[in-house]
Amino acid sequence: MIPYGRQDISDEDIAAVVAVLRSDYLTQGPLVPRFEAAVAARVRAAHAVAANSATSALHMACMALGLGPGDWLWTVPTTFVASANCGLYCGAEVDFVDIDPVTYTMCSKALAAKLQVAREAGRLPKVIVPVHLCGQSADMEAIGHLARTYGVKVVEDASHSIGADHQGRPVGDCRHSDICVFSFHPVKIITTAEGGLATTQDAALARRMELARSHGITREPSEMTHAPDGPWYYQQVSLGYNYRMTEMQAALGLSQMARLDQFLARRRALAARYRVLLS
Repeated sequence: MIPYGRQDISDEDIAAVVAVLRSDYLTQGPLVPRFEAAVAARVRAAHAVAANSATSALHMACMALGLGPGDWLWTVPTTFVASANCGLYCGAEVDFVDIDPVTYTMCSKALAAKLQVAREAGRLPKVIVPVHLCGQSADMEAIGHLARTYGVKVVEDASHSIGADHQGRPVGDCRHSDICVFSFHPVKIITTAEGGLATTQDAALARRMELARSHGITREPSEMTHAPDGPWYYQQVSLGYNYRMTEMQAALGLSQMARLDQFLARRRALAARYRVLLS
């Protein structure tokens, strides 16, 4: 049987995780920021915020964009449930945009028609979540243009697509979106066991996602209602969740990132073989 997906764990991956288990930090240590920096550099994003799953990252993205009751989120029906559930978590309503019959990703023509009808009905979505299927990007240039025209925010669900390119640029650079989300579940291209990450070019959105990831708690004096009472002091300034990635996950992710190009080359070779043999 051909598996849907299977992780590739090397001796280096195991050593990286064991090193964390022998260190002082199992969570909230130095490796999560290093993993975020590695992914941000790879996709040419200014900011990256890691989480314990891509589902959590999608939820954080919607929270950062202010999605809430009375709002609408649009995505596609050919995806995992998380692409829609992130809107429901925020109390928003969810609707679907048809897919292109060739790429199986969000159809920009169907989106344009649906946006026109929604504007006339006074029911435009607040957030659109196009999904990049199996590493193949949706037509983000067209989707981004429509989003700007109609004043809609865009979150790319790139769970399948770390390392992918679109029109000569890396998926995740958010050229045509506000936020992009990757998954590191074992069936994805690299793995952190469970895990996800959101990229953005917007520092304010990144900070909102950071707060949403860790209970809405801050130690930054500029974000507090008054000067801190001491170096131990923190405040909860917004509602958040415990969506943090562990140090073990980040260590595995960093080790896997070193082999990302190898994984991509192997997948592309297999895809080329399928195209030839199935033709």
